[in-house]
Amino acid sequence: MTPPLLLYGANGYTGRLVLTEALARGVRPILAGRNGDALRTLAAPHGLEVRVAALDDAAAMRTALAGTGAVLHCAGPFIHTAAPMLEACLAARVPYLDITGEIAVFEAMAAADARAKAAGIAVIPGVGFDVVPTDCLAAHLKARLSGATTLELAFSGGTGPSHGTAATVIEGMGQGGAVRRGGRITRVPTAWRTRRVEFADKPRLCVTIPWGDVSTAFHSTGIPDITTYMATTPQGLRSLRLMRLAEPLLRTGFVKGFLRQQLAKRPAGPSAESLGRTRSQVWGEVTDAAGRSVRARLSAPTGYALTAMSAVRAAERVLAGGIPAGFLTPSRAFGTDFILALPDTVREDLP
Repeated sequence: MTPPLLLYGANGYTGRLVLTEALARGVRPILAGRNGDALRTLAAPHGLEVRVAALDDAAAMRTALAGTGAVLHCAGPFIHTAAPMLEACLAARVPYLDITGEIAVFEAMAAADARAKAAGIAVIPGVGFDVVPTDCLAAHLKARLSGATTLELAFSGGTGPSHGTAATVIEGMGQGGAVRRGGRITRVPTAWRTRRVEFADKPRLCVTIPWGDVSTAFHSTGIPDITTYMATTPQGLRSLRLMRLAEPLLRTGFVKGFLRQQLAKRPAGPSAESLGRTRSQVWGEVTDAAGRSVRARLSAPTGYALTAMSAVRAAERVLAGGIPAGFLTPSRAFGTDFILALPDTVREDLP
């Protein structure tokens, strides 16, 4: 029998969506995390096994990982949680997957490539909306223009953030933006550049943000210059530019602590209704040294729904075997067309 999947952070907003998707596909994961009562309540209707373990408890993590075929890590902010989970997986020789979108986490995972190969495990961060659609589109574009030297990616659509996403945003506040130039990640100001992007529904104003592909797309394609954008409004753009003035304050523990307190008063995440009525869109363009360009775009379910779909399918592929050891991006692990396996997802090559 195939060893089971360990779903860590199963009682969080995204973890619950992942669990629902897993059960719908016949995957019965072991539920794990710190909150035993919440996990047991979640597991009871389905007769699932529960393993309670805090990431800073090495002995408990060894017990939690025993006999499992892979870990799907859904408990962020991953800047704090990814490293201890990776260490536990390396020690137990259990493949690692997560749903991060944090550049620093991707780079840390890439730096662990040799250790992952020595342990014989795949390490695949970012198997959700961050960064499956953008990563697969980047790889598709590179295949169409093999000599590409620049890559621009943009996304639009979705819902309000979950607690986990918002907590990650709070952690990164005041740090500015990031792009990749000459193969190196380079800090730039918040809202550094704008452009209009032809998404499937209409053109939209987009602004640079430090999306995970600043890290991952380089590892997937080797393209040295990468810029990532998010759709916004003129009002949103003005707000982002005003934030530049407040960045020293936003980096303080006092402000971040206050924002975390306010976050705790909000709903855990978007409603089921909002997940069903919105869609995500992704656009990309690559250009080579001679000025030749190719473009493509994707239309897909909204971010949190897509995360559940893609994360479960990624875990299924790892559990089935045949994925090489080492650090891998989603497109390198599962192929450029992995995103097209998700329901209601369409890719369109543009003139």
